Amino acid sequence: MSDFRTPLARVRGLGSAKSGTGHFIAQRVSAIALVVLMPLFLIKLAKNAGAGYAEAAAWVGSPLGAILTLLAMTAALYHMRLGLQVVIEDYIYRPATKAALLILNTFVAAGLWIAVLYSVLALAR
Repeated sequence: MSDFRTPLARVRGLGSAKSGTGHFIAQRVSAIALVVLMPLFLIKLAKNAGAGYAEAAAWVGSPLGAILTLLAMTAALYHMRLGLQVVIEDYIYRPATKAALLILNTFVAAGLWIAVLYSVLALAR
């Protein structure tokens, strides 16, 4: 097998991180999930637009509403985290700043998901 890298590149050991394909597929799968889930979620949400708080809370607290909300928000937050990760990895050059932003990205996505989960569970009881 031929190695087409320059001698300097071979010494530095730079090259593929071997995780790009998995990341690419995960982002595409989450996008497909969003194409299916978001219209359903928004249509159901729009049907409750004229209703009051009690009716909207009752819908989110229902089994169908809770499952649809959690699936849609999980897919959206996961897709957001993957997309921001690519932006951070591509455009932030300082290693310490990159690491800090990647950690912050993960914590913000996880924190938002926990907030959604708590809200849905609070309405479902």
